[in-house]
Amino acid sequence: MGNWWIRIGRLWGRLQERQEERAPRGLPPTSPQAAPSEEDPLLLLEERLGWSFRNRALLLEALTHRSYVNEHPDEGIRDNERLEFLGDAVLQLVVSTDLFRRFPDWSEGRLTELRTALIRGERLAAWAEALELGRWLRLGKGEAESARARPSVLADAFEALLGAVYLDGGLPAVERLMSRLLPEAIDQALRDLEWHDPKGRLQHWSQAVRGKTPVYRVVAVEGPPHAARFTVQVLIGDEVVGEGQGTSKREATREAARNALIRLGIENGGKTDP
Repeated sequence: MGNWWIRIGRLWGRLQERQEERAPRGLPPTSPQAAPSEEDPLLLLEERLGWSFRNRALLLEALTHRSYVNEHPDEGIRDNERLEFLGDAVLQLVVSTDLFRRFPDWSEGRLTELRTALIRGERLAAWAEALELGRWLRLGKGEAESARARPSVLADAFEALLGAVYLDGGLPAVERLMSRLLPEAIDQALRDLEWHDPKGRLQHWSQAVRGKTPVYRVVAVEGPPHAARFTVQVLIGDEVVGEGQGTSKREATREAARNALIRLGIENGGKTDP
């Protein structure tokens, strides 16, 4: 790893003298076992991204952890936190646009719920791992080598990388990269969100959008014990968002969750989503 960064340091020096201009590539198939070029250790990463940087300095900045900058103040370089800030906004825009087009009949609430599941840190770290991004990170010697696999470090670097791709190639370059990563992630998120369970759906939405877990309470029990009818309310914070009835607490709870989904605009009250 040390030899890599000697070579990358030389690349950085040349980039300070002139900006490299290279044409963008498509999305060539790559082998996870392929070795980086000895002459250009960043070439394999560009191949995995499907984008050749016109301005390599952006790519190097995206790969630079603040621990490296702290240990090399004389190099006059920046860490990747500004690019991370930009990449976060770009990611939300690209994911939102994809979901908006993919699910034309979905409500705002449901789209928000799925987007939240797709842009959380665990998902970003998984995408970074798929690209083996950790092997290219520039870390200070004081940072443990295990930081290359730390989810928070990988997630931040992935957002920074998107910011760099956006500055170098615009939204089309980012959309092309994400078009490879999103389909499988969306399928997995849909399975995780338990769309067919109204309680699970309401809980995921409430935690993602409002940061609170729904609470259910029995407000009435009518009829004899052998034929009781329960009324249950569901609250998010202090707000009653739904009420349901049933011959058991479980049935009444599910009905309360279902009615809350309709009232909050997450479901449409009868039309089946795709």
